[in-house]
Amino acid sequence: MSNQITHETTLAIIKPDAVQSKHSGPIITMIELNKFTITAMQKVHLTRKQAETFYAVHKERSFFGELVDYMVSGPIIVMSLSKDNAVQEWRDLMGATNPANAGPGTIRRMFGVDIGNNAVHGSDSLQNAAIEVKFFFGNGCC
Repeated sequence: MSNQITHETTLAIIKPDAVQSKHSGPIITMIELNKFTITAMQKVHLTRKQAETFYAVHKERSFFGELVDYMVSGPIIVMSLSKDNAVQEWRDLMGATNPANAGPGTIRRMFGVDIGNNAVHGSDSLQNAAIEVKFFFGNGCC
């Protein structure tokens, strides 16, 4: 079995805390310096229904309501990122979900506040990346 690297597309979201704190520019710069191609990007303010639909996988979890409230609290920037091994590369650049556990030089270590306000989102698998990119950009994207 080979460790073949494949060209992939993943979804990235700069969350409300990072947008409000004016960290979008530095985060986008980090994305580009790490050789991702931004194939689509838009700034949106999610409705409650959109946030509930996007995070439906977490509906039964105790943090669902808090997550939805957070994601509708302000504008977000959604991006489709393309690169070899994009899903894992983006997850590596984001760092651990809890910024206190994120490695040096990761987005969450640099810009995250806590586990709830952790600056960015990324797809956790190639399958979810396809679903998430389609959610924000439709079938014809990227």
